[in-house]
Amino acid sequence: MSLIDYGRILFRRGWIMLLLAAVAAVSAYALSRIQTPLYRATQLVLIQPARADLGLAEGLLREINSYQVFLSSSERAQEVIDALQLDMLADSVLGATQITVNRENLTVQIDVTLENGDLAAQVARQWGDLFAEYRERDNQIRRQEDRVRAILPDKAIYTLYSPRTALNVIAGAVLGFLLGGVLVFVLEYLESAIVHRREDVERLFDQPLLAAIPDMEVSR
Repeated sequence: MSLIDYGRILFRRGWIMLLLAAVAAVSAYALSRIQTPLYRATQLVLIQPARADLGLAEGLLREINSYQVFLSSSERAQEVIDALQLDMLADSVLGATQITVNRENLTVQIDVTLENGDLAAQVARQWGDLFAEYRERDNQIRRQEDRVRAILPDKAIYTLYSPRTALNVIAGAVLGFLLGGVLVFVLEYLESAIVHRREDVERLFDQPLLAAIPDMEVSR
């Protein structure tokens, strides 16, 4: 088909694509509105060695993974619950928490996702404080030059994690538009054998049309 044919199809049936896009966008918006909002709080912890020494740095890189194991435990979760006096189970708090270590910039990232943003920030902050206290206790049995500190450079901040209404609406509209396009061309394919115009006959038989019976209504 030529570009003119495609343009004619879109002109005739483009409303189907727009309608499905609108329906999908409205549906995505409605689903997003009924979902319970979740907020994610992030607390960064800097790992700071006492000296810039190659041997200490290599040892720290080997040790840094153990920090993730230490923090990702139900015991730490229970300590957070006790410190904040939360009415929650340790498994629930641990399940809402993600610990990530970054070996490149020597940081530990603590992400907590809860329905209450302020509470998520408190939990993330308390988890960071526990890690800092752990490092302080460990430093007491180390020489001054071998100590490794954990520093909280800023307070935990939280943002809306889900639902992302705007993103869902855009994705729904795009998906609906594409599905509408598929439906339009399926309908056009099913009607391809039906002759509507002179051009349809010529396209079907790949031959020029020499004559046509005029429309009776037009001839009157």
